[in-house]
Amino acid sequence: MEMQAYLAMLGQWLLTSGLRIVLILGLTVLAFKAAKILSTRVLSFVKNKEDDVETKKRVDTLGSVIRYMFTIVIFMVATMMILRELGVEIGPILAAAGIVGLAVGFGAQKLVQDVISGFFILLEDQIRVGDIVQISGKSGLVERVTLRMTILRDFAGHVHYVRNGNIDVVTNLTKEFSYYVFEIGVAYRENTDEVCEIIKRVDEDVRNDPEYRNDIIEPIEIVGLDRFADSAVVIKARLKTLPSKQFRIGREFNRRLKKMFDERDIEIPFPHLTLYMGKDKRNQAPPLRVALNGNGELHNQLANAPEN
Repeated sequence: MEMQAYLAMLGQWLLTSGLRIVLILGLTVLAFKAAKILSTRVLSFVKNKEDDVETKKRVDTLGSVIRYMFTIVIFMVATMMILRELGVEIGPILAAAGIVGLAVGFGAQKLVQDVISGFFILLEDQIRVGDIVQISGKSGLVERVTLRMTILRDFAGHVHYVRNGNIDVVTNLTKEFSYYVFEIGVAYRENTDEVCEIIKRVDEDVRNDPEYRNDIIEPIEIVGLDRFADSAVVIKARLKTLPSKQFRIGREFNRRLKKMFDERDIEIPFPHLTLYMGKDKRNQAPPLRVALNGNGELHNQLANAPEN
């Protein structure tokens, strides 16, 4: 009799809770597939709109994060529903999970901050792999971006691991396009109009060079005479290039500009001083005596002006 009663109860449970558990498992599998298909289609739509490699990398990274979050949520909901069908009280479990989560949250505040910051960095497309950025006092090429940290490699090959939670300001030097800014100093004696014409000619030569022309977006923009420095007048200009190409173009431009200045006898001044000896009330200045000592060192000596 007991065995028959047990089998009857088991059959009843299979026809009620057992079927519901099977239904929950089936719906969970369908939910996993739907989440994957939905995220893939949405992200593929973004890929088609922006077909560059770095955007694809960002989309793929963000897509994996979104799918992971969907998986966690669906798994937790399905587990709670199955436990309820098995007769387990989920109220105490939820309360205990809340307490544990609160304790973990207090102990892992920085980790949570890093993850949230990393998610929004990826979502807002602030940083992509291959960008040159300045963050948290460090600059370099972005080699990897995760939810927890951003990894940079500088020009010297040093690798910097920056926690996303420490990133307050992101300076992206290669977002969509780049500029190379020139501050060209020439002597005060030079004709600035002639200097600007030489700069334009060098720009034309670089843009006509097959090795460099594909990296330059627009002709050079000469802002004009920017300031009067101690020993030079400074002409400011900028050149628009493809992302990350500004340094290569700028170095070649400077090389050709220096060569052109030498051919035209345009002086690029170096810091120097003009000594003013002063004059007395009779409008006379003391002589400046310059002599070489035995070691070949240059000395000068001031002598008082002779009295008349």
